[in-house]
Amino acid sequence: MSTETASSNLTVNPLAYVQVTLNPDGTLNRDRFVFPDTSASPDPIPSAGPVLSKDVPINPSHNTWARIFLPRHHARSCSEEKLPLIVYYHGGGFILCSPASNIFHELCITLARELSAVVVSVKYRLAPEHQLPMAYDDAVEALHWIKTARDEWLVEHADLSTCYLMGSSAGGNLAFHAGLRTSASPEGLEPLKIRGLILHHPFFGGTQRTPSELRLANNHILPLAAIDLMWELSLPLGVDRDHEYCNSAVNGSSKLSEGVDKMRSLGWRLLVTGCDGDPLIDRQVELVKLLKEKGLRVVSDFMEGGYHIIEAIEPDKSKPLVLTLKSFMSTTVAGQDAVGPPNGISMQIAA
Repeated sequence: MSTETASSNLTVNPLAYVQVTLNPDGTLNRDRFVFPDTSASPDPIPSAGPVLSKDVPINPSHNTWARIFLPRHHARSCSEEKLPLIVYYHGGGFILCSPASNIFHELCITLARELSAVVVSVKYRLAPEHQLPMAYDDAVEALHWIKTARDEWLVEHADLSTCYLMGSSAGGNLAFHAGLRTSASPEGLEPLKIRGLILHHPFFGGTQRTPSELRLANNHILPLAAIDLMWELSLPLGVDRDHEYCNSAVNGSSKLSEGVDKMRSLGWRLLVTGCDGDPLIDRQVELVKLLKEKGLRVVSDFMEGGYHIIEAIEPDKSKPLVLTLKSFMSTTVAGQDAVGPPNGISMQIAA
C-alpha cells in the first residue's frame, strides 16, 4: 500500500458533501432530506405492497429501535414453516441514516421479498454524539433483544436458528464486529443461532492509502475526504485510522485471531461483496485474504465497475446481489462451500 496521503489531491469539502454542520459542542446538524425517511407499512392490505414493515423499540433509554420486514404472503399463510432471519445494520459512515432512510428501507424490502426472509433492521446510536464502540454495543444488544422478543412477527414467522448478520457499508463493519463479539459466547444468544455474516461493501480504512483510494480519491459517491471525516467523527478520541475498529489488518491482525478462531469453530461462513468502482475495494479484498489465511470459510463477490452500495442506491441493480445471497444462504444451511475460484475471490461484470 502507498504511504501517500493524497490530501493535496482532494477537491471535496467533506462537511458540505455529506451535508452536515459540526456544532461547537461536537454534535452534528444533519440534513434530513439527503436520505429521506420512509414510513413503515404494517397494514396487511394488498395495497401495502409485497412486504409489511413495522417499528418496535429496543432500548428507549438509548433511542434504539428496529424496523421489522415480513413478506406479506407469509403473514397470511397458515404454514408452520418459519423464515430465515436477517439482522441488518444500515450504512451511513456511522454518522448518518437509520432503518427508515429510504435507500436502506427499500433494500430491506428487496431482501425480505426476494430471499423470503424476516429482516430486522437495527437503529443504533450515531457518532459523533455516540462514538464507537457504542454502535457495536447497540448491535449486540439488538441480538439479545431478538432472542427474547415476544413480537408476533418474530415469534410466529422467524426461524431464530437460521440467523445471518448483514450490513451495508458502515453496517458491514458493524456486522463484522458484532460477529466477533458474539462468537465469544454464542450460548448467551440461544435460541438465536448465527449461521454467517454478510458484509455488503463493508467500511474499513487505515492511515496508509490503498491504490483504490488514491485512484478514486474524488469519487462521486464516496470521496476520500468524506471517508476521512466519517472516521474522524466516529472513532474514539485520540486514536487514528489504524485503530482496530477501522483497520482490520492493524498490528498484523493479532487482535482478530481469537474472534476468528471462534467463528471458525462455530462453522460460520462469511460473504463479502464489493466492486472495483468503490474506493474501499482494496480494503475489502485485503480482509477476505486475511480471513482466509486464518482458516475462516469466506466467499467473496467483487464486481467490475459499479460504485459504493450501488444496490441500495439503484434498486434495479440488485439482482446479482440477490442471486449471490441466495446461493450463500442455501449453501450455508446445507453445510457446503459455494463454488468459486481457488482464492475465494470472484469477479463479474456489473449488470
